[in-house]
Amino acid sequence: MISRRGFLVQAAASAVAARAAFGKDVAARTPMIDAHVHVWETNPEFPFAPGARPSPANATPETLLGLMRANGVARTVLIQVIHYKWDNRFLLHTLKKYPGTFQGVCRVNPEDPAAPDELSRLTEEGCRGVRLSPNGTAEGDWIRGTLMPPLWRRCAELQVPMVILAPVTRMPDLVPLIEAHPDLEVVIDHMADCPVDRPDLLKLLLELARHPRVYVKISDMWVVSKEAYPYPDAQGMVARLRDAFGAERLMWDTNWPVSLQQLPYARIVDLYRNPMTVFNGEERAEVLYRTVQRLWPFDVR
Repeated sequence: MISRRGFLVQAAASAVAARAAFGKDVAARTPMIDAHVHVWETNPEFPFAPGARPSPANATPETLLGLMRANGVARTVLIQVIHYKWDNRFLLHTLKKYPGTFQGVCRVNPEDPAAPDELSRLTEEGCRGVRLSPNGTAEGDWIRGTLMPPLWRRCAELQVPMVILAPVTRMPDLVPLIEAHPDLEVVIDHMADCPVDRPDLLKLLLELARHPRVYVKISDMWVVSKEAYPYPDAQGMVARLRDAFGAERLMWDTNWPVSLQQLPYARIVDLYRNPMTVFNGEERAEVLYRTVQRLWPFDVR
């Protein structure tokens, strides 16, 4: 006869196994939406910006669609790639060519006073959101400048997300803009590229959790990690973000094809679908699909 202690041990083990199985079942049934991908192609109709040298030479929507089909990714958010700079025509072309498959986030020149009107035009053309990329040097100090409030205000009026690619040291610069536009959804790319061994800097990102419309992409773990796949040290950082923001404000992405320098597309998809142990089944559904769907609504059946 099994002892009471033995019964409790077996019950606990069964609960853990059931929880893991439930998580895998949810992942298998969840229509994954990739929150961050770039596309481009060598095409004289859509020339690259002067000095751009994209690698790989082509990252076409057709290649991406093949990868999505092969790996069970239902929809994808396209982020205007820097190779075209402020020329969003290829992004718009792709959105129109494949309606319903992609959502698009444009770029505008943050140092151009006409940027708010350009954002309005691009939104009318089909984009949903804008990306700003202030670097960590003095060249990125425009994020503190007088041209930011009108652009952020227009973004809030258009009700599209503001996407920020910036080092974690820039997070305090966003606070006045976030506080001035409490209804604007703000998305921080790639965990603000915070080094995995700098919890002091991670606090700058965690402090943004007090603003209920700030979201974080838990991507580029393969960049910040100092350990092998599946990057347990970076998963520890993701766990801290989960505790601060909640899974409903986190989202995954592949950052394809930039990520090809470290991992193939399929390996990244599998990372979030299976070896990410910091989420239970319902949390994983938020990260894989629901959060992105709230920000960039798709018709996913």
